[in-house]
Amino acid sequence: MNGADAEPMLETEPVLRTDYLGLHLKSPLVAAASALGESLDNILRLEDAGAAAIVLPSIFEEQILLENAALENDLTRGTESFAESLDYFPGTPSLHHEMEHYLNLIRAAKSRCEIPILASLNGATPGGWVRFAQEIEQAGADALELNTYALATGFLKTSAIIEDGLIDLVLRVRQSVQLRLAVKLSPYFTSIPHLARQLDDAGADALVLFNRFYQPDFDIENLAVVPRLTLSRPEELLLRLHWVAILYGHLRAELAVTGGVHGVEDVLKSIMAGAQVVQLASALLRHGVGHIDTLHSGLLRWMREHEYTSIRQMRGSLSRRSAPDPSAFERGNYIRTLSSYTLRYKNLQQY
Repeated sequence: MNGADAEPMLETEPVLRTDYLGLHLKSPLVAAASALGESLDNILRLEDAGAAAIVLPSIFEEQILLENAALENDLTRGTESFAESLDYFPGTPSLHHEMEHYLNLIRAAKSRCEIPILASLNGATPGGWVRFAQEIEQAGADALELNTYALATGFLKTSAIIEDGLIDLVLRVRQSVQLRLAVKLSPYFTSIPHLARQLDDAGADALVLFNRFYQPDFDIENLAVVPRLTLSRPEELLLRLHWVAILYGHLRAELAVTGGVHGVEDVLKSIMAGAQVVQLASALLRHGVGHIDTLHSGLLRWMREHEYTSIRQMRGSLSRRSAPDPSAFERGNYIRTLSSYTLRYKNLQQY
C-alpha cells in the first residue's frame, strides 16, 4: 500500500464515550424502547452486541387498568348470588400483574447487566404517572424516560392546555422521584423551542426527539380502521436533525435522537447536530442486534479516517449555533430548497 492509499491513523483509538442522564456510557449507541427489550434473554443479547444502555419497552397505564378491570370481572362473576363468596378474593388494587412483571424485568436486568437500564413509562392520569414512576425508581432503574405519546382529538382542547399539562406532568414526576428524567416528545407542537425551554425549567434532564406517530389504516372492504405499525426509514431522521441542531447549546437538558437512525452516517449526523446519544429500534428489528457492532466499528473507522479523537469533538459541529449561515435552519432554506428543484426541472426541459 503506497502513501496515497494509506488510511490516516491516529496515535490512539478514537473515544466513543459519552454521558447521558448522569450515566457514563461507552458509546452513543442506545437500544430504544421496543419489543427487543421485553425479555431478559433479549436484553442480555443487546448488551453482548454492544448496546451502551437499554431503554425497556414502555409500560402503559392502560395496560394495568385494563388488566385489573378484567381480573375484577373474573373474580367477582357470580358473587352477587352467594353472599359468602364476597370474601373469597382480595381487592384488586394489589393485583398489578402487568406492573409487577415490568418491575421484575427491571430488577432482573439490573442484576445481570453491567450497562444502564432505563425504564419507559406512558401514564394516562397524573396519579398514575407519579405512582408508577415511584415504583420504577424503587425497582432500581437507572433513569426514566417519560413517553408522552398522546393524541388530541377534542375540539375544545387547545395547544396551550396540552403543553401546560405536559409541563405539569414533568413537574409532578420530578418532585416525586430522584431518578434522572428524559422526556420523549412528539414533533407536533407549534413552538418546539419554547416548549423545550419550559420542560428544561420543569426539571427534564433530557429530551428525546421524536416519538413516532403510528397512524391507523383504513380497511375499505370491511369498513374498519385497523392498526398498522411500520418501521422507521432513514429519511425520517431529517426532522430530528433539524430540531436537535436548533436546540443544541440553548438548554441545560441533554438531547437524544430516536427515529430514522439506521447507518453510520445517521449516527454521525445526529451527534454533529448536537445529540448525546442515538436510540436504535427499527434498525435492530430489521438487521438484528448484531447491527450495533456494525455501527460501532463503522464509527471508529470513520473517526480514524477523518482524524477525530472523540465523540465530544464533533458534537454540535453542525448545529445552528455553529453554522456560519443560520438561515440554513430557517425560512431561507425553504426558499432555496424549492428554487433548487425548479432549476433542475427547467434543466430537464432542455432535453
